[in-house]
Amino acid sequence: MYLKVHRTPAGDEVVAVCDSDLLDTRLHHGEIEIHVSESFYGKNPATEEEVRDALRYAGNINLIGERAVAVAIGMGLIESTGCIRIGSVPHAQIIRL
Repeated sequence: MYLKVHRTPAGDEVVAVCDSDLLDTRLHHGEIEIHVSESFYGKNPATEEEVRDALRYAGNINLIGERAVAVAIGMGLIESTGCIRIGSVPHAQIIRL
């Protein structure tokens, strides 16, 4: 998986995680298109433990891919019904208030 933590000027974080095989691809579903870009999801591979550590306290999370979404489901952050599919690829956004 690839992991990137974006920090906003206000001090908030957005954690972005994608499956390794999805980086630099474009996913389509009807009129929806998502570019799984290195600029958003990063270029450094992350272990599952590193992903869990980043997700544990993140307030804003963006996940794409079977493995990335499965980590969040396994942590109890989301349920599979809380995901959409872009083509056949699961995608989830989590915002904690």
